[in-house]
Order: sequence, then structure tokens, then C-alpha cells
Amino acid sequence: MRILIFISGIFLLQSCLRLDSNMYNNEKITSYRWDNYPGITDFPLTSNYNISQGNMHEVDLYSKDSASATTYVIKALYVGDFATINKDTVILYCHGNKQHMDFYWPRTKLLANVGGKNRFAVMTLDYRGYGLSEGEPSEEGLYQDVATALEWLKSKGFTNDRVVIYGFSLGSAPAVKLLAEPRSTLVPSKLILENPFASAELMVQDAAQLALPASYFTNVKVNNAEEIKKVQQPFMLLQSEKDKFLKPESHGYVVYKNYKGTYSEKHSVADADHNTLQVKMEMGNYCSAIETFMLK
Repeated sequence: MRILIFISGIFLLQSCLRLDSNMYNNEKITSYRWDNYPGITDFPLTSNYNISQGNMHEVDLYSKDSASATTYVIKALYVGDFATINKDTVILYCHGNKQHMDFYWPRTKLLANVGGKNRFAVMTLDYRGYGLSEGEPSEEGLYQDVATALEWLKSKGFTNDRVVIYGFSLGSAPAVKLLAEPRSTLVPSKLILENPFASAELMVQDAAQLALPASYFTNVKVNNAEEIKKVQQPFMLLQSEKDKFLKPESHGYVVYKNYKGTYSEKHSVADADHNTLQVKMEMGNYCSAIETFMLK
């Protein structure tokens, strides 16, 4: 029996050593399809939320790797009117760990309808290795790619007070990190997190069901629960109560409790799991809550 347990443990350790790649469940594609995307998304939207082609701008960002000095082309989407870009307020949306921008397009469209259609601009991007973005995913890449998006917004005239950063799931890592330890001369004025994780170590232990250091399984060092302590900007948490992937009591609520900044608000959605917060909260209530926070 002990031999069986030992062998099972070795097998689990060997399997878990691949968690670095599993954390980035990326998918390469040949083109973005947007409303014509044939895959399954977390939720559908009615045509009322559609965005005109004239307000959809695919953008190339040039993200430089700090270690190798290699520059990667990162694909981004700016949803808004370029004619008013010098006075818009933008939501910079950092998506989750799987697939690419097409998969998250309904979420992006929903944000572009907060306060009415195109009341706020929205920018999103595919991290390196996702979608049509070059390179391979990495923790450092997450931070640098989102910092590059901030620099692009800076080049278009955006100022701190006109940028809000929103991180969903894996996207909570760059959203928190770039406020706690800015890499760009543009620093967002508000933070929104949806179902964030507390730390890579805790997430790995949850997945492996073993009380072992995360270094056994992954090189990722993300620790949102600690980094959030450095964030002073107003903070909004959107939390699914039935999130079985990132349990709120050990992830999202820990991040929320550790926040020491100027203002925070929490929206808990009782029947929602990791991917259904918008549906269970209802689209109108979701948009209204974000608009109210944006205007505070």
C-alpha cells in the first residue's frame, strides 16, 4: 500500500511539473473572427450589444522581452472612436488563461456597453503566445505585454485619471502587479478584479491537493494577496460565490481583505461559478455596477 501511495505521489509530482504550461491554456489561430467566432464562449449576447466595425481597431503592440531583448508583436483591440481618443476614458481588460480575444469578445462588448454604447472605450490584448500574438506565454510576458498596452495608451494622450484596469482570473496578475509596481509612465486610476486568485502557490496546492511549496510545480511567482497591499487606487471586486476553480474564501476574499487603499467595494454573486458572473448578476446590473464605480 505504501509503495502504491509513493508511486502515485511520484506520478502526481511529475504531472504537476507541467502546470506552468497548463496555467497558460492558450490557443493559436489564423485570424480573429469577432462576431463570427464559431467557438463556444462563456455566454452569448443579443444584437443590442453589437459594436460597429468603425469602432473596432486591431492594433499591433511591440513588447520587448527584458531578458532576451527580443521584441514580440502583440495583438490588441481598441473598441472606441479614434476621433475622440484624446478625451475618452478607457477600460483596459486583461483576460483569463485560455484561448484568445475571440473567446472573450462577448465580455469586451459588454464593457463597451457600460453606461450606453461606447460611453467608455475598451482595450484588450492577447498576451504573447495567445491568438495571433508572437512568443510563448510567461509570467514576465504577462506584465510586459500589459505594460506595453499602457504605453500605447499613453502615446495616444491618455492620462492616469482616464484609465481603469480590469483583470479577470489570470488577468488579475498583471492588473494588480502594474499598480503595485508600475512599469509604465501611465498608471491606471482604478482597479477592477473579477474572480482573482490569491497566489500561484495556493492555486497550485488547490490543484495538486498537496501541502508542498509551489516551486515543486511551477516557476510562476504571482502573489496578488501580497501585491494588493501596495495598491492605493480605488478597488472593485466582482466575486462568484460558487467559484469552484478559485474558491472565494481562499482567493478573492483574501485579496479583498488585504487591500489597504483609499476605497473598495465588493459585489458577491450568489449563484455564479467562475465563468458565469455576468449571467447570474444579470447584464444590466453588471453594467450599472461598473458604471457607478467608474464615475466615483
